[in-house]
Order: sequence, then structure tokens, then C-alpha cells
Amino acid sequence: MSPSGHRSILIVGAGTTGLTAALELARRGFRPRVVDRDAGPVPLVESRALGVNARTLTLLSPSRVSDAILQEAHQLKRFRIVSKNRTLVSLDTTRIPGAYGALYALAQGHTERLLIGALSNYEVAPEWKTSVEKLSLDAAKPHVTLRKHDGSEEVASFDIVVAADGAHSAVRRAIGFGFPGDALESSFYLADFRYTRDIDPNFAEINLVDPGMIGRLPVERDVLRYISTLADFESRIVHPAPVAERVWASDFRIHFRHVEAMAKGSVFLAGDAAHIHSPAGARGMNLGIEDACWLAWLISEGREAEYSSLRMPAVMTVLKQTRQLTSMITMHNPLSITLRDLVVPVLFRIPAFSQELLRGVSGYDTPSPPWIDGAQ
Repeated sequence: MSPSGHRSILIVGAGTTGLTAALELARRGFRPRVVDRDAGPVPLVESRALGVNARTLTLLSPSRVSDAILQEAHQLKRFRIVSKNRTLVSLDTTRIPGAYGALYALAQGHTERLLIGALSNYEVAPEWKTSVEKLSLDAAKPHVTLRKHDGSEEVASFDIVVAADGAHSAVRRAIGFGFPGDALESSFYLADFRYTRDIDPNFAEINLVDPGMIGRLPVERDVLRYISTLADFESRIVHPAPVAERVWASDFRIHFRHVEAMAKGSVFLAGDAAHIHSPAGARGMNLGIEDACWLAWLISEGREAEYSSLRMPAVMTVLKQTRQLTSMITMHNPLSITLRDLVVPVLFRIPAFSQELLRGVSGYDTPSPPWIDGAQ
């Protein structure tokens, strides 16, 4: 172990971002401590995030987690946007250079469990039902009060604290960071249905019903997720097979928010603790994993002070893309809808345009990881 490996590191949050940070640090000789206020990983049937992109698979290849993901995931080979029974966009997502396809479908709960399994190889395990009660930057090191599952408190100092504790981050609030941004006025709704037989898991589709949309995403071979801006969307679904059960349903509002800087002193923010945005393009979980990998590498290089300046441009790139995609599928103005339906098919017939969008979906529109040879 290198001398830097002796630095004490606390990771707050054991979702995909926090677990990835722990894994990337552990395989570089560090022994991070990971805490999470929940009782365990996200339930398998309640996973909001589904998409795993090519950039994430590249980043997780040194730890071999990408191999495990590919064994369980379904590749999304086609993506369609349909309006009034007319196909506006038909994108072949396999037409991207590199070792991986652009996007794969795997529920977040599965991904978290694969990360936990890989982390156990380094004898590191999340401490569940453990939360941050206080954090102070007054001393030379971040001073943290932890409340454990039995109600007892532990006070400790750490060389580095990584906040991966989600959109309502306690660490972000403790260091006095705001979370400016805005939310869409309308709510989004989702429901997962299990069918009596397997369905095609290799394509995703957005059906524009103007105003509003209904999206279809594969979860498993016999489970589809529908996501919509319409409260009554379930009555509009054309199911591809007899329904066995309605597995899960939820609703949410889309926010576009980000911190002004992703670090303060020795406290670093990653994933939803630093930025949240629309699920359009499936960038949320993937961007958090990217944050975690970059931060772990920078810590190992003694360059963690560069983290915020290196990551903020990538965050702004993704927020811009997801806002544009969301605007395209949530239009209400009839004139704008007509114009969109005329222009979008023309744009996608331009190879450079469709390839650029595909690069974004793949996650290749942000800087390549310099520690992985041949990465795009």
C-alpha cells in the first residue's frame, strides 16, 4: 500500500456513486469507510435508474464489474420516437465504435449489488443504518458525528469526506452549499408491468401523444417500464402481451439543479448530491459513477484539488443535453409540436447529428478517463 493509501476516507451514501467511489479507491490500495442511512441497497423492484452506458462500462472494466453487468443486462439496440403513428426517429444504438454498445438496461438495484459484491473482495462493506448527524470544517480535517443503527454516536475526523448521499444530501447542507436550479411544472409517472411471456427487451420507445408522452423501457425479459407526463397513462398503454402483474408504480417531478462547485476543502460532492436532472438520455446514475471514478483517481494521484474544475464542465454538458431532450418530448404549443415533427426527422438523417446524439447517450461526450488505455 502506498503512503497515500493510509489517508482516512469517509464515503457518505452507498448507492451506485458511493459504492463506485469505494471500489475504485479500494483497488488502488485505500480502505474507505462507507456509511448509508438506509437499511440496504435499493429494492430490486423499485429501481428508478435503468440505463448503463458505454462510458460506465469502460470505467468499471478494471474492477471487472462491467463483465458482471453485461451478464445480467439487456442491450438496447434500437431507440424510436413516434408521433401520431409516424416514426420521427429510429436510432441504431449499436453503431458506436468501441468495446460496448451505447446503452444497456439493468435495474439500479442489480448494479448496486454487483458493486457490493466486488467491494467485498477488498473486505470493505457498507455500514447500513448509519447517518451523518453533524459535519464541521472548523478543524484541520472534516469532523463528523455519525449516528449508528443502535442509536449510539461516533465522532471521528477524516482526511477526506465524499458526499454521495443523494439529492437531499446532508453533507451538502452541512458545508453550506446551495442547490440552485428549477423544476418542471408537470409531474412524471411510471409503472412497471410483468407479462405472462417474454417480450423484446432490446428496444426503447417514446410515443408522443401531444401534449405529453408515454415512454417504454425494458426492465427484464418479461418486465417493461412505462413513463409518462400523463396521470391517466396506464389506460393508454398498448401492452405487448397479457399482463401478469403491475410490479411497481411511482411519480416524481423533474428538477435541473447543480452546485456551483463540487468541493469545499476536503469534502467532495458526487452524483445526485452535486447535480440532478431529467432521466432523458439515461445520464443520471452514469454521471454519478463517472464522478466517483474521476475523484478516486485524482485522490490516488494527490490531485483531488482539481476535481471540481475537471468535473463541472462535464456536468454542464449533461444538464444541457438532458434539458434539450426533455423539452423536445414535453412540448405543449401546437405550432412548436408541428415544427418539431417536421425538423426532427430531417436532423436525424444527417449522420453527424445522429452520431453526436449517440455519443451523448453512450457517455462519450465527456472527457475520457486518462487512467484507462484506449478509452474513448
